Amino acid sequence: MIQQSTTEHQQTSSDKGHYRILVSDAMSSEGLAPLLENNQVDCVQQTIEDTSDLDSYDALLVRSSTTVTAELMDQMTNLKIVARAGVGVDNIEIEEATKRGIVVVNAPDGNTISTAEHTFAMIIALARKIPQANASIKNKKWDRKAFQGSELRGKTLGIIGFGRIGSELSKRAHSFDINVLVYDPFLTKERAEKMGVELADLDAILRTSDILTVHTPLTKDTKGLLGEENIKKTKPGVFLINCARGGIIDEKALYNNLESGHVAGAALDVFEEEPANENPLLAFDQVVATPHIAASTKEAQLNVASQVSEEVLQFLNGMPALNSINLPTMSKEIFDTLQPYYELTRKMGNILSQSMKTPVQDIDVHYSGEVTELETSVLTRSLIAGFLSSRVDAPVNDVNATIIAKERGITYGEKHRSDESGYSNLIKATVKGEGKKFAIYGTYVKAYGPRIVRINDFNVDFYPTGHLIYIQHTDRPGVIGKMGQLLGKHNVNIATMQVGRRQEGGEAIMMLAVDKEPNQNVLDDLTSIEEIIMADKIEV
Repeated sequence: MIQQSTTEHQQTSSDKGHYRILVSDAMSSEGLAPLLENNQVDCVQQTIEDTSDLDSYDALLVRSSTTVTAELMDQMTNLKIVARAGVGVDNIEIEEATKRGIVVVNAPDGNTISTAEHTFAMIIALARKIPQANASIKNKKWDRKAFQGSELRGKTLGIIGFGRIGSELSKRAHSFDINVLVYDPFLTKERAEKMGVELADLDAILRTSDILTVHTPLTKDTKGLLGEENIKKTKPGVFLINCARGGIIDEKALYNNLESGHVAGAALDVFEEEPANENPLLAFDQVVATPHIAASTKEAQLNVASQVSEEVLQFLNGMPALNSINLPTMSKEIFDTLQPYYELTRKMGNILSQSMKTPVQDIDVHYSGEVTELETSVLTRSLIAGFLSSRVDAPVNDVNATIIAKERGITYGEKHRSDESGYSNLIKATVKGEGKKFAIYGTYVKAYGPRIVRINDFNVDFYPTGHLIYIQHTDRPGVIGKMGQLLGKHNVNIATMQVGRRQEGGEAIMMLAVDKEPNQNVLDDLTSIEEIIMADKIEV
């Protein structure tokens, strides 16, 4: 949902020439200097529990200790912006903030270097057994043979997820003469070459890496990514590193493989459950662990506090919020007009991202009909944000989507066309990369809401939401029956079905809306049907 304007509140503050800002978690005073030293600002540093006049504050700055709930927002009736001094915003109810017209911002770049450095420190600590040797000598032992390590030169480092942190890590690895392999389904060859890394598929990186580190967001696709099956594919004696999100490495599988000796060691800064004081992995001597401190450096805390302080001050003075997690402010009139198209383009971007499995180099958006009279740049940003949201390791919003696209080597453009193709409004989005392209057409019908009316060359008509299965098949009698019978066997109920074809007996597609998310077994069984070429799940 596009957030509505808070102009009325901002004018009140501007008339007074004064803003009240509450900093409810501990932050660097030096980083807060833009607020503490500003005559326009009354900056109060105290906890929510110790604050009685919550309704008087224009802005709230938090780290991870304060949970910004709907109930808290109800008390902070004058709140216009919430700033998270860090990357993660799990402790802020974004949707509730958006409904209230409250902007949420973070500091996506502030701890990149700290996390990359900590990851590299963990790699060195594992390779040279530094923590174990340190503990031994402090216990008055001098056992040099027990702590023989390995050189990093000539080793292969596998990086899963190549966003900001992965990129910085690769630079440090090169200085140690380490070979760097990268698995990132959405990384282009051009950017990989520019960064001096070698692209590899997941199986290749598992088989060949001496050291394997993960730097992806925690999603349904990445949860348990390094589980029993994938860890078994790694080289015997591999080192595993996780300074990203707890749960990307399945801890039970890691335990089993440490116990068997297949995994020589692991370095963990994050865990599935924190605090991790009772975690059984800590019993292994070959496990190096830190208490979620990869981003905890003086410099990082200074950077994130400084970034959000500047951002809050600029926003309260009428400037755009450059690192907004939800949406830029706009008037109620524009909000009402754009909202249905905004929701459509965000869904279109999401579907495109899940349908185009290869790296993308170009995104083109064409508008025709009534929608061309609107501010379509907002819609294009919405589509790009929807496309990138599952592909990068940082929050993506309408403000930073184009910046992130540029960082990823993705060009984009929009055009207005005079032809309407029989629709009062039509939006066509095409993504291209590595010799492939995928196109999707959407329209908004007032009585029916957002609709997808074409995929590539196939006419369809479906509402883009929920659990979808996209099938490419050969148009032959009985295919739909086989498909339905198989889904019934898996207890997957079909809610709606759309079939598109160019000619009888030729290529065709099906788009199914089902009542529950299909697992990989369902998709594998579907492709075992002779006529079905491909079956993918799409979550919207």
